[in-house]
Amino acid sequence: MHSRRNSLFALVVCMGMSGFSLVGLAGANCLQTESGAQASASSQARAMGTVKAVAGVKITLGADSGAEVNVLVQDSTRIVRVAPGQKDLKDAAPISLQDVHAGDRILVRGNGSAGGAVQATSIVLMKQLDIAAKQEQEREDWQKRGVGGLVRAVDSAAGTVTISTGTPGTKKNVLIRISSATMVRHYAPDSVKFDDAKPGKLDEIRPGDQIRARGTLTVNGEELGAEEVVSGSFRNIAGTISSVHQDDNSIRVTDLATKQPVVVKMTADSQLRKLPPMIAQRIAQRLKAPENSAIAGGQTSSGAPASLRGGGAPDLQQMLQRVPPATLTELQKGDAVMIVATEGKEPGQVTAISLLSGVEPILSASPNEGQASTLLSPWNLGASGGEAGAQ
Repeated sequence: MHSRRNSLFALVVCMGMSGFSLVGLAGANCLQTESGAQASASSQARAMGTVKAVAGVKITLGADSGAEVNVLVQDSTRIVRVAPGQKDLKDAAPISLQDVHAGDRILVRGNGSAGGAVQATSIVLMKQLDIAAKQEQEREDWQKRGVGGLVRAVDSAAGTVTISTGTPGTKKNVLIRISSATMVRHYAPDSVKFDDAKPGKLDEIRPGDQIRARGTLTVNGEELGAEEVVSGSFRNIAGTISSVHQDDNSIRVTDLATKQPVVVKMTADSQLRKLPPMIAQRIAQRLKAPENSAIAGGQTSSGAPASLRGGGAPDLQQMLQRVPPATLTELQKGDAVMIVATEGKEPGQVTAISLLSGVEPILSASPNEGQASTLLSPWNLGASGGEAGAQ
């Protein structure tokens, strides 16, 4: 699985009379290559992915297909560098093979050989540092100009979606306006990565789905003109672990709300974290605190930051950014966990986006399991977790 760093250069072949193009972040904006006659299907080859190594005139490429491809660079090979989000190659900067390094993302076009190598005629490159900078910029923009919540109503004719957003005690409705220029994407079953959401349509969004949109918000915060929308049918689970299975990176959890067993699959992109006892207690006190609890010096009486004060749910996502990752080996039978997941293809099975353990105080403090289970957000805007699959 690619990290979000790589998926910013999510390369998709767009075949056309002008040759091919590559699609940037989340399928937006094709970068057109130079026009020219297409080579025959039998000789033309393309490879896309992340550079693993460069030795002499050979680039070892970890292709997005999962295969390892040897790319042979010739004296006539054209190599250019583009920036993430660049819409064409007119401003692409010519570079040399010495400028290509491990971690960079490339799209190679050339001729296939009997040994499976690609004799490159052209290479389009995005530098690893450029991708990382673009990733951070995108993440900040989603947080600054984005809203998220639960879909209450969809009006396909009017091009609007009404969502309920905010925390308990501060909930409000926001009207999201979707135009023909809005990029609409939807999570596929078993997909856990924000950037892997597939192109979708407005009429695929249903009441009860969770949605995140970014764009221009009105001054009163009641409407948003969406530039991009991502929706999904997620499942929030609060429960106890009945068994841990290292062999297939999964756990079995008894859902406290339904009392039914659930198989929770982990991937390399699932985020696992364990709350330290002090933070878990602070969140629990936040859930139990009255709406107008007194604050002194920016802290609660328990010493928690002011962001934990008052009634309602805390901004758990910000706290989790400061909690070290956990591993599957740290989970044990009987542990209480909170999970946000995508529904799997198989009944009774889900794929974890985020799993949080050490939550016993939170579940005890919550008025009902439903409130506790929805404290986690499904929107992982940062890099992939990478903890689960390796253990």
